[in-house]
Amino acid sequence: MTEVSPLNRYQLAELGSLLAEPARAAILLALMDGTTRPAGELARIAGVSAATASAHLKRLLDGGLLGLHEQGRHRYFRLANDDVAAWLEAMALPHANRTVPSAAVRDPALCRARTCYRHLAGQLGVALCEAWLQRGWLHSGSDGMSLQPAATDALVHAGFDATPAHQLLRLRGRSCLDWTERRLHLGGPLGVAITGAMLDAGWLRRAHRNRALLPTADGLRRLAELGVRLDT
Repeated sequence: MTEVSPLNRYQLAELGSLLAEPARAAILLALMDGTTRPAGELARIAGVSAATASAHLKRLLDGGLLGLHEQGRHRYFRLANDDVAAWLEAMALPHANRTVPSAAVRDPALCRARTCYRHLAGQLGVALCEAWLQRGWLHSGSDGMSLQPAATDALVHAGFDATPAHQLLRLRGRSCLDWTERRLHLGGPLGVAITGAMLDAGWLRRAHRNRALLPTADGLRRLAELGVRLDT
């Protein structure tokens, strides 16, 4: 790669080294649900001491993969941005094609619907993106994906509050490659806002043990009215 490439070979090697340590990988995966967590909790998740976790967190911060929120003496860590989450999600694509499936692929709930950082992924996320593109409710352009007025009218009719629904028109989304479905779902600020609104409306519930999202019966019915259906 040339020196003017967006990512040169040395940067790529550095990113690879950040993921090569299982404890750092565990920290990143724990933050894929969009949460912000303290160092002590991340140390427990990674199975390392507080001092070791601190060293790993510094490397991830310096490498641009984590963001930091400081509140008084407390420090909370999160993924740096949606781009990092999309990159981590895409990194799993080759693994998903292996003969022996990963734990995530073996988990039907995680494959059905989950958070990719803070937006909807899995079968339900892909179905939503494809259905709304086909209906013309989502427009894909050079500046990303945008929701059209017909979509917000339909969302209000399906039960969304009018003001938050129409605020979606000002947001932009991005296509994100889904690692279990190997098709696109809707990410970016627009994807995050739509997913948050579905959670607030009770169409989805968060699972306690992982980042799976559980569609409620009412949510599936209302999503079906919006053209979003699951095959299973």
